[in-house]
Amino acid sequence: MNQAKKLLIVEDDENIAELLQLHLRKEGFEIAHAADGNTGMDKLKQGGWDALILDLMLPGVDGLEICRFARTMTRYTPIIIISARSGETHRVLGLELGADDYLAKPFSMLELVARVKALFRRQEAMSQNLRLDAGTLTFGTLTIDPLTRDVQLNNVPVDLTPREFDLLYFFARNPETVFSRLNLLNQVWGYEHEGYEHTVNTHINRLRIKIEDNPAEPNFIRTVWGKGYKFTAQPRE
Repeated sequence: MNQAKKLLIVEDDENIAELLQLHLRKEGFEIAHAADGNTGMDKLKQGGWDALILDLMLPGVDGLEICRFARTMTRYTPIIIISARSGETHRVLGLELGADDYLAKPFSMLELVARVKALFRRQEAMSQNLRLDAGTLTFGTLTIDPLTRDVQLNNVPVDLTPREFDLLYFFARNPETVFSRLNLLNQVWGYEHEGYEHTVNTHINRLRIKIEDNPAEPNFIRTVWGKGYKFTAQPRE
């Protein structure tokens, strides 16, 4: 029998927190709750969480800082931000800091549960793909190991965030294929919503700085004007 997934909810609104716990426990999840940012950060540091449901406006440490810290941890923890800050700026900022999903308050509890389940389905699908494609990918001086999630350039380790690795690995599995920003957002982030494409640009720029000899004239991740981006290992002429 599968072990129950452990979810950490960081939410200061008592009514919302109680409803979240009620609905998620009905689905068989094991729940812990923190009512302020400081407690949430302490619980997050304890580790072992399968997902984090995170409010932005919290007493003490705010949600964005918790999200930022979560992405420095060795274990990748899926994050769903729930917030009364429904503006595009906060949505994009949350996604750029590494959140996997963003729900604006008020939201449907059924939708929240559905999104949690969708996160775990995508995570399992990715794990299955990694087990099937376990071999190291090599493109000239660039090597990508999907099992250890290690990347090396000229035999020197490259320090990537979990999302940067996911984006690079997706590109590397589909060389010479052109993807629009919306395609990449859907495939790598799991979103189909327009308006978050800036998140893709930011991650591609960061990747280029880390893996390209000259980010201004990239060799691996190239812009196809008017269409999107593609990954190639062919040297520039």
